[in-house]
Amino acid sequence: MKLRKLSHIGIAVDNLEESIKVFSKLLQIETVETEEVKDQMVRVAFFRVGDSSIELTEATDPSSPIAKFIERRGEGVHHLSFEVEDIEGELARLKAAGFQLVDEKPRSGAGGYRIAFLHPKSTNGVLIEISEKLKSRPV
Repeated sequence: MKLRKLSHIGIAVDNLEESIKVFSKLLQIETVETEEVKDQMVRVAFFRVGDSSIELTEATDPSSPIAKFIERRGEGVHHLSFEVEDIEGELARLKAAGFQLVDEKPRSGAGGYRIAFLHPKSTNGVLIEISEKLKSRPV
């Protein structure tokens, strides 16, 4: 097993609509996919850039991890996400290799992915997300 590719770079933002305007102008991309992930208390917008994406993430609740991140550090890069083919197998491999897992089991993420995070204490201060594309999106 291995990390297949960089899926996206997650950026925590205070105001999704204003940030969409900034990144639309920066990247010269007009069409943006947005989605609310209720169980993570966020709204996200994806900008496709080559084979990867920029994911802008806004908290929808003050108790969400994104709101806490922005409170502590301000807006900015939140995480790197790497796509894998077998997320359960990759979690087992990473745990056996000594990485500290935030998520022992995958959870639903945006864009039809299952996701899990590695604790930044075990990855030189960088929050790492691993993600697996669902074969078919749930209805």
